[in-house]
Amino acid sequence: MSDFHRVKRLPPYVFEQVNRLKAQARANGADIVDLGMGNPDLPAPAHVIAKLVETVGKPRTDRYSASKGIAGLRRAQAGYYERRFGVKLNPDTQVVATLGSKEGFANMAQAITAPGDVVIVPNPSYPIHAFGFLIAGGVIRSVNADPTPDFFVNLERAVVHSIPKPIAVVTCYPANPTAKTASLDFYKELVAFAKRHEIFILSDLAYAEVYFDDNPPPSVLQVPGAVDVTVEFTSMSKTFSMAGWRMGFAVGNERLLAALARVKSYLDYGAFTPIQVAAAAALNGPVDCINEMRAVYRRRRDVLVESFAQAGWEIPAPRATMFAWVPVPEKFRHLGSLEFSKLMIEKADVAVSPGIGFGEFGDDHVRLAIVENEQRIRQAARGVRRFFDSADQILHNVVRLKKPA
Repeated sequence: MSDFHRVKRLPPYVFEQVNRLKAQARANGADIVDLGMGNPDLPAPAHVIAKLVETVGKPRTDRYSASKGIAGLRRAQAGYYERRFGVKLNPDTQVVATLGSKEGFANMAQAITAPGDVVIVPNPSYPIHAFGFLIAGGVIRSVNADPTPDFFVNLERAVVHSIPKPIAVVTCYPANPTAKTASLDFYKELVAFAKRHEIFILSDLAYAEVYFDDNPPPSVLQVPGAVDVTVEFTSMSKTFSMAGWRMGFAVGNERLLAALARVKSYLDYGAFTPIQVAAAAALNGPVDCINEMRAVYRRRRDVLVESFAQAGWEIPAPRATMFAWVPVPEKFRHLGSLEFSKLMIEKADVAVSPGIGFGEFGDDHVRLAIVENEQRIRQAARGVRRFFDSADQILHNVVRLKKPA
């Protein structure tokens, strides 16, 4: 397999090392609190499940579906954008349903990337943002992920020093893994930059509804003229706890979406029709379930910050997303995020995601997902406290084991 060109472009999947160790620990009887994968544990809304059940088994819905999404679902997504962001979209030409935002990114990369094309990607960032383009034959130029004025300094440098000139820049706010948020003023400058340099914006807005203050994250498409250069990806996974349903969207620029739809038409027939019907019911339905989801994650975030601080680990409180992006404690930092994550499983019975899995600039952090209930989060904090209390002996043993014989 190592001889296959595209496979050779992919580094070892570091999360698999942690997952393997987690599975081994559980097989040996350990009760691992899993704060690793961002896999929602909340149930999908009852009215959405009811619509799925109502639709399943009808002869017409068991047939092949529409690759770009059934018309009612695309209209529902356009309606959501108009209500939430004040952005009007043509559901026929400016909305494509995808099998989650991950598939949308990967197939957009296939649609627009020629071998050697350069794409600017934040580092650290969600892996598909980079590897979708690498699989498609592109080249990645990394920039710091924080939405500050330095971001544009780094963007300018990336454009000037990249040959050929980049074709697109990827953004993700609220950010996975860093939980940073961007303002509408930031997006205004980003759109102006993209137009000035004639590059596209590919925005990941999967966490638009998971926020903890009174400032709902904006869409870049709220900027006048942004649709000329932008496609934005959203997902049902976090907003409606429908991660396994694999339902997302790409919206915005008609030319880019036509390319995406054409590629998808060769690869899939779209999601199972009852899932699409249920997704439309979610988008058109009451927002109580979204408010409840947000309240649950806010309480969990507060418990995480409080209990881990008592255990001796300060957690920066995220303003959005279901993640905390946390510096590796100083005394463990020399080990790197992967080895620290392994020790967390072995010594604290807690699984976290190593920052190196999101890019080399993430290696001094780990990502904690608040996908366990408050009691389990407090249990994790107790495990961390035990781990930290014995840290000196553990580090001594690690150094001793690594010494050559």
